[in-house]
Amino acid sequence: MHKCSETKCEQCIVRKLSSLKALSKEELLKVAEHKSSYIVKKGDSIFHEGESTNGVYCVKSGVCKLSKLSSNGKDQIVKLIAPGELLGQRSMISDEVANLSAIALEEMEVCFIPKSQLMSFFNSNQDFSMQVLKSICADLKEAEDHTVNMAQKTVKERLAETLLYIENTFGIDENNALKLQLSREELANMIGTATESCIRLLSEFNKNGYIELIGKKIALKNRAILKQLSN
Repeated sequence: MHKCSETKCEQCIVRKLSSLKALSKEELLKVAEHKSSYIVKKGDSIFHEGESTNGVYCVKSGVCKLSKLSSNGKDQIVKLIAPGELLGQRSMISDEVANLSAIALEEMEVCFIPKSQLMSFFNSNQDFSMQVLKSICADLKEAEDHTVNMAQKTVKERLAETLLYIENTFGIDENNALKLQLSREELANMIGTATESCIRLLSEFNKNGYIELIGKKIALKNRAILKQLSN
């Protein structure tokens, strides 16, 4: 990561998508005094599993993956993080090291806010503390749903669901392909299967007309069938 020019927090649009929306103008001015803004290159880490984050990162632009390294060395992608989301809230509250690694999937701009600054708001601003707790609860629910899906759904069902999720969350490009480009390995890690199995399923989806493979890109063609499969 390397530092970049900073935007005033009160003028930042993405902070309205996170717990920071509950901060007053005066509190945002205090945040601006202590925050640092960084550019993260594709493939670089924001933090690694086991590190002490000592604050939260607000994603201003770009996308990253939250992943956990298994005992056999496989990287399991737990969640994709979009602009406006905060990283490190749970560690800040629990006073624990990061349980996951955050790796940029494309160039990102993130703002780091020290824990000491945010915890002072947590104690004085009830609305902010409630927003943080709601966000952590939402993450927990999402993790529970992910665990159930991995246990109860087939790989084919998980692939269909993941493709729809990527399109709904990150949109499409000018060619109607998924705007967020994941490698076949990353996609396989998301759905919990071998890369070879993921490639075979994509070829099957392409043959059946559910999707279109445009080089490394994927365009969804039959969303109704994909939704039916995912359910």
